[in-house]
Amino acid sequence: MAFWLDIAAFALKALLLVLAVGGLVCIIARLTRGVAEDDSEIRIESLNERYDQREARLNSEILAKKERKAWAKARKKAAKAPPPAKRIYVLDFKGDISASAVTRLGHEIDAVLTVARKTDDEIVVRIDSPGGAVTGYGLAASQLTRFRTAAIPLTVCVDQVAASGGYLMACVADKIVAAPFAILGSIGVVAQVPNLNRLLKKNDIDFEEMTAGEFKRSVSIFGEITPAGREHFRGKLDSTHDAFKDFVRQSRPRLDIDKVANGDTWLGRYALPLGLIDELAASDDYLFRARGEARIYEVTSRVHKTLLQQILGGVGFAAQSAWTRWVGRIG
Repeated sequence: MAFWLDIAAFALKALLLVLAVGGLVCIIARLTRGVAEDDSEIRIESLNERYDQREARLNSEILAKKERKAWAKARKKAAKAPPPAKRIYVLDFKGDISASAVTRLGHEIDAVLTVARKTDDEIVVRIDSPGGAVTGYGLAASQLTRFRTAAIPLTVCVDQVAASGGYLMACVADKIVAAPFAILGSIGVVAQVPNLNRLLKKNDIDFEEMTAGEFKRSVSIFGEITPAGREHFRGKLDSTHDAFKDFVRQSRPRLDIDKVANGDTWLGRYALPLGLIDELAASDDYLFRARGEARIYEVTSRVHKTLLQQILGGVGFAAQSAWTRWVGRIG
């Protein structure tokens, strides 16, 4: 009897081991499984149709029967007219500290550039960002520069904020349209560097950092910040600020850069006379007014990621945010 009990126990352990290994294999496969050949999905929605649907829904409720018939007849007649030749493509950029939306923006720009026509069409990018990492927003501005290189008119709309790196992107446009109380400007650079060196010394804790190169680590969290290191780091901030100013000056040559490049911000109503923007209007108003003169398409994309990429992306974003806070950012 004991023999058969031992056999049953062994079989149960083996079964559990097989199930555990199989489960582990399934988890690994799920984490590393690739996505479809195209790792992004482009979606296009006609804003003209959206406006028409809203109009139809309201008229069905508020018009009398006779008025509805007349409206429907007029609408049917208007539908037979040739559509406007101009097309407007609308993109959105919601910025965070690392400008992580730049990847999605790049996919959308790739798609639009395949169909947009020089001078005949227009690109509208709605930007909402207080700025962030120099590298991320520099890349985002470079992505928008592709429209200017292709000679396709670019308009940036700002409803709430395009400051610092957000304004670095906005100034690429041929025209900047902002709401009266949107925040713009902040043409400056900031770096936050916490230093725990005195705390370590107070508690008799030694810290050694090995580097090769005089300025390999001029400023660090745990090491002592020397006057030479501090001066070198400040020089890097100044050179980044100079590059920021030069970029804005080249993009908006009529702007008095010395007057606005002090890191300050302005509401849209005050940014207009300074030359930071070209028109006061909310993006909804700008697009709504254009609906009779152009076919308007909202272009969005969604990047598909594996579960492993999502997990690693979350960890990487947390680490990058911590790094950016003290390395330096446009803001």
